[in-house]
Amino acid sequence: MHNQGEAYDEQRKPMISKRSAVALPPDVLERADVREAITRHDFGQLFALARKWAGISFSKIAEECDIKPERVGTLARGQGRITSFEKIARIADVMRIPGYMLGLAPRTWEDVGITPPAERSRNGDSKVLRRQFIKSSALGLGAAFGLPALDLPRQGRRLGDDFPTILRRRAARLRELDNVLGGGDTFSLYQAEYESTKAVIRQATYSESIGRDLLSVLSEQAQQAGWAAFDAGQHERARQLYQASHSAAVDAGDADLAGNALAFLAYESIGKDPSAAVELATASCNSHSAPAGTVGALLHERRAWAHATAGNVRETERALEMAEAALATSDQQPTPDWSAWVDRIELQIMTGRCWTELKRPLRAVPVLSAALAQFSDTHARDKALYSCWLADAYLTAGEVEEAAATAIRVLDLATGVASVRPRQQIASVIAQLEGHKGVSAATEALEKARAYDAPLPASGMTDFRIQPR
Repeated sequence: MHNQGEAYDEQRKPMISKRSAVALPPDVLERADVREAITRHDFGQLFALARKWAGISFSKIAEECDIKPERVGTLARGQGRITSFEKIARIADVMRIPGYMLGLAPRTWEDVGITPPAERSRNGDSKVLRRQFIKSSALGLGAAFGLPALDLPRQGRRLGDDFPTILRRRAARLRELDNVLGGGDTFSLYQAEYESTKAVIRQATYSESIGRDLLSVLSEQAQQAGWAAFDAGQHERARQLYQASHSAAVDAGDADLAGNALAFLAYESIGKDPSAAVELATASCNSHSAPAGTVGALLHERRAWAHATAGNVRETERALEMAEAALATSDQQPTPDWSAWVDRIELQIMTGRCWTELKRPLRAVPVLSAALAQFSDTHARDKALYSCWLADAYLTAGEVEEAAATAIRVLDLATGVASVRPRQQIASVIAQLEGHKGVSAATEALEKARAYDAPLPASGMTDFRIQPR
């Protein structure tokens, strides 16, 4: 075994191939800070630690990992994330990080004496490896987020009272993956949770109250999977899941989730049928008498967005006021995990986006700039997406240089994110910058867009609307 370099010992130390110029030495790979960076998929921190403890230069990392040198430096400074399967797999291979540490299948260079051959991929097909990556994420990344263990019941077994609670806790932990991964990476995992609960509902036995709780969890899981499908560009599947979520929520008597399902369906209608979107968004707020707390804020701000995209100024402003009033009651209201992310920064973001849609840049720019300044770059997808409206507002105000600089920032943040939405949303801004090639910042943005393969909208697509978070 030693003729191929350092092999696994009883603590599963990695076998290092001498062919890789950026392979992490065993003693560095065993460091707690290095392992923590790997577990969190914080590759910027990993690159910084590789230079600090192993003397591996950023330029060499860039060359071996097929990443632009400036991008490596940006990541090492804590700006941006790498989330695509293909790039993570390449980093694992050239830095010789064993698959189990990243939630990947065992790599071809690992010691075959440790992992049973039956557990290895039979070929190097990227689709097979990607499925293994997503499957292992439920154990690897999920475990890192404290994912509660799930013992699926056999057919006919009676469920205990704690089973829906365990499912809901799993949904809450898995939702955290959405902060760092795009829908292209999480959809299969969320879909699997949803299908698993559907099977439990069909096969197990339980009391009437447990049945309602299961339907409520199923509704929540359907929204989670639907959101990931939308983020990955699977619009029809997203719509199906939102409709299934609404049916389950109604059957469960869960007015909050029923309202949220309608809000999701409203956003599916934006850009296709604005009046239908407004109708659905209004129905979501009327799902019960007076939605309050973070749930109320979420439903009202999404109604504001529907009105904004329909050009309804007064209705938009009123809905935003109601969202703010609802959020002010959040300390007195129970907060479900699926709406806990709604805070004042989120409401500021939505307010700025609404004013951008309504072509009021003097209102949009200050609120978006202030909110985005408080938004962490580690949430690269969301910050990239929300920054698109800031770039749009700058263009409306005639501030071409600022619009171009913001578009460049969007492209940098969106690199490696498994979500179609930031690139789609920034496309109209990039297209408009074509008319400002005499401005150096605009030229730089256009060049970067071409280098990053940012899509440009087809004719008639500049009004394309994107669903918020």
